[in-house]
Amino acid sequence: MGKMKSSLAVLSLVMLIICMEAICAQANGSYGPKPTPEKNHPHPPPANCDEPNMPPNHNKAPPPHHKSSPPPYKKPLPPPPPHKKASPPPPPPHKKALPPPPPYKKASPPPPPPHKKASPPPHHKKSSTTDYDILDYLTNKGQEIAYCKAKGACYYKILECPVECPTRNPKNKKQKGCLIDCSSKCEATCRWRKPKCDGYGSLCYDPRFVGGDGVMFYFHGQKGGNFAVVSDDNLQINAHFIGSRPQGRTRDYTWVQALSVMFDTHTLVLGAKRVSQWDDNVDSLLVKWDGNEINIPTNGDAEWRVDSDGREVVVERTDDVNSVRVKVTGLVEMDIKVVPIGEEENRIHNYQIPADDAFAHLETQFKFIDLSDDVEGILGKTYQPGYVSPAKKGVFMPMMGGEDKYQTSSLDSPNCKACLFQRPSELVSSEFAPSEFASAI
Repeated sequence: MGKMKSSLAVLSLVMLIICMEAICAQANGSYGPKPTPEKNHPHPPPANCDEPNMPPNHNKAPPPHHKSSPPPYKKPLPPPPPHKKASPPPPPPHKKALPPPPPYKKASPPPPPPHKKASPPPHHKKSSTTDYDILDYLTNKGQEIAYCKAKGACYYKILECPVECPTRNPKNKKQKGCLIDCSSKCEATCRWRKPKCDGYGSLCYDPRFVGGDGVMFYFHGQKGGNFAVVSDDNLQINAHFIGSRPQGRTRDYTWVQALSVMFDTHTLVLGAKRVSQWDDNVDSLLVKWDGNEINIPTNGDAEWRVDSDGREVVVERTDDVNSVRVKVTGLVEMDIKVVPIGEEENRIHNYQIPADDAFAHLETQFKFIDLSDDVEGILGKTYQPGYVSPAKKGVFMPMMGGEDKYQTSSLDSPNCKACLFQRPSELVSSEFAPSEFASAI
């Protein structure tokens, strides 16, 4: 019994110790075993918790009371500024409203290329003298009626051919034809359709020129040579010279035997055939178009014509044989006649030509249309504005030089030192053969 009491006392003491440890752990914030105090710990645990088997010490002095010092003086802050209501921010700049995007459309395939209508042929300027239309009806006496279109004094006027020469192209080539002039002259007159060797733009005899300025001069050149008569941007006319040099003379007597008219890609050649004995009833005129000989009819309209790229070329007989009028639209008109050196002429001038050669050559009168201000050539330069002829006036045979400037390598060559005309790339050669024209001297 005594042992049992002792055991209970021990058990009670153990339980008391456990309870004390639990109370101390709760006071320290943990329920585990007491942590080992670190050295110099700023807050050592209370003594009564370190020694739970010791009774609390109620006679322990309280910690000393420290009187707190007042805070340092601080200058009071100024009162805040009165409250101002913030103004609203300015509105953004006005932007024009963009239009709504177009509704989406499915892309359609591209349309086929438009059909291109063939462009009309280029318009070539006409001479004021020939810018007219012939009306479809005639007068009671069969006279042709022209309606002038050239602007000027004759604009929109009606001209009637005279009764003596009722048509421009008479069937009888030995009759005069009606010459209609719609320039400032505004007249219709009867004319022989032959070159006038004393008129402007003429080239006749040994060879004698009358320039566009009206001044007459001679240009001898040399036999067998080729020279540029006219050279412009769109036209060149060369001449082939034949000649003879009598014994004791220092220069050749020369004549123009053939002309080559070059324009665009074409070449029209007109020349006198070599004739041993001259016959007025035999045609000695040779005409070539782009290297091919052409035949000029002697009946009906007695003309040959071709239209190339809107430019019309007409070769019309003005007599039964050896006389033609040539028209190239927008460029030139020419009256050409084939003539020989007669016996009397040979005797007077002492040409001393051989008996088996008539020295057939050309007499020509030119009428140019729309030449440029820079036109060149033996005759062409006399049409330049302000041109002053260097030929001496008042002498029997005023001479004009320039053989070195205007000589070409062949009849259908546009190349000379002063020439302006240039062949297009698609050149059509006249294939001129000197043997067809040139006299064998």
